[in-house]
Amino acid sequence: MKKLIEYIKHSVSSKVSSLQTASVLTRVLAGVLTSKAIAVFIGPVGLALVGNLQNFVSSFQTIATLGLYKGMVKYIAKFKNHSIELSKTVSSIYYAGFFSTIFVSFFCYYNAEWINDIIFPTYNDYAYVIQVFAIVLPFYALNLFSFSIMNGFSKHKTLVIINIIGQILSVSIVLVLISQNRINGALISVAIAESLIFLITLVSVVNRRSLMPIIKLSNVSYGLLKRMSVYSLMALFSAVLLPLIALAIRSYLIEHIGFKDAGFWEAMSRISKYYLMVITSLMTVYFFPSLSKINKTSVFKKEVFSFYKAVIPILAIGLLIIYLLRRYIILFVFSEEFEPVESLFFWQLLGDFIKILSIVIAYQFLAKKMFWHYVLTEAFLVVILYITSVYFINMCGVEGAVIAHFVSYIMYFGIILLIFGSSLFGIDKLSK
Repeated sequence: MKKLIEYIKHSVSSKVSSLQTASVLTRVLAGVLTSKAIAVFIGPVGLALVGNLQNFVSSFQTIATLGLYKGMVKYIAKFKNHSIELSKTVSSIYYAGFFSTIFVSFFCYYNAEWINDIIFPTYNDYAYVIQVFAIVLPFYALNLFSFSIMNGFSKHKTLVIINIIGQILSVSIVLVLISQNRINGALISVAIAESLIFLITLVSVVNRRSLMPIIKLSNVSYGLLKRMSVYSLMALFSAVLLPLIALAIRSYLIEHIGFKDAGFWEAMSRISKYYLMVITSLMTVYFFPSLSKINKTSVFKKEVFSFYKAVIPILAIGLLIIYLLRRYIILFVFSEEFEPVESLFFWQLLGDFIKILSIVIAYQFLAKKMFWHYVLTEAFLVVILYITSVYFINMCGVEGAVIAHFVSYIMYFGIILLIFGSSLFGIDKLSK
């Protein structure tokens, strides 16, 4: 226990005040408040529709920004004292994101009816919500672009303040929309929530007007974009496909089981997302940077097993507490109408436990730019998740969706262990 406390103290606690952690905690609180409002005003049926739209919005936001902005932070931090390289970095990503976002916005706006038919049941007409999303999408992209610049320049304190104020503004407007307009307000809030934060970010952008002159079309570097393309494609692959698969599974539940059960599954998914956001943010702050520096198999093995020994017991206890308190969590986040969600916790928590075990090792794909390994394993996960979901939903109803979650990640974890088996369990050697 003493070693565990020392590990947390020196490896995690020192970073807990980072931008990402503060941002995640704010998002979790905003998510809980929004979920409560949805539960009170529109119930599980509305939550199912909101879930479908949210998955669509998440995927197309990532497509619009090409998954470039995370890599942008690294390059700005590297070149912030080199004006020419900095200009190439900022200009390249700005114009690539600008043209991509405009294209996606036009696509969504003029194909709103078609998109509506895909993500909503045919008797619902929310095409206007898709058009609203298309209109505000460029503001989301600008916000992400601005955040990346400030993050690259290590303006963490400013970012934390902007994020907190932005989230408060966003969730306040969302709660008003849901309370006043029920399902229509909830759907509109999903479409505009992320873009609203730009209203706060704009203040900081205006204060950094010196950056504007360095954004030049003539400084766009195709070589830089090519170097960033690997990270971009890896980010796009999972960030786009996993929400779309969730949308497909929820639509299958709506069609074959019913709206309420689809809403219960969405409620379970939201609860899972909230605690996983906190866990994965800590992993990203501590674990991923250390993995990216590893060149020896022995060090990789040591890092993975050190993480398992230090964190997994706490994780297991935390998930057990969540399971025991599941009824109270449901009542706190949602309402009594969502009590059937209790039956979904067991398999969801087991699946999330295996998921975290997998992510710890699979981070090596990103750290070492193992593009094809990453794509093929993620493709396997996506395909098997949908196939097992359909199979178990037909057999067990809505509970089948969480059973499929567990089974899919067991199989995914098995594939990950096969790939890294020699590194984790073999003879220590230098990596090539």
